[in-house]
Amino acid sequence: MGIRKVLGASIGSIVYLFSKEFLVLLGISFLIAMPIGWYMMNGWLQNFVYRIDLGAGVFIAAILLSVLIAGLTFGYKAITTALVNPIKSLKIE
Repeated sequence: MGIRKVLGASIGSIVYLFSKEFLVLLGISFLIAMPIGWYMMNGWLQNFVYRIDLGAGVFIAAILLSVLIAGLTFGYKAITTALVNPIKSLKIE
């Protein structure tokens, strides 16, 4: 991070670089977890007398909430790290 700041990277480009990688990992994990979650929840919900259908809205809401929470958490940490003086971070690295 310090080297990128010394070379002239803006805060927005640093946050974009790290958040892009994080969102790709979040998308891959969702693609793995969605079919497993649907299968397990569908089987569990069939045991109840009053049954409901498990639609795509539940999974869309889950991924949007996950992206929102991850974006807020990661964005805050990335911005605070990007605002640190690059000389201090280069001393540590």
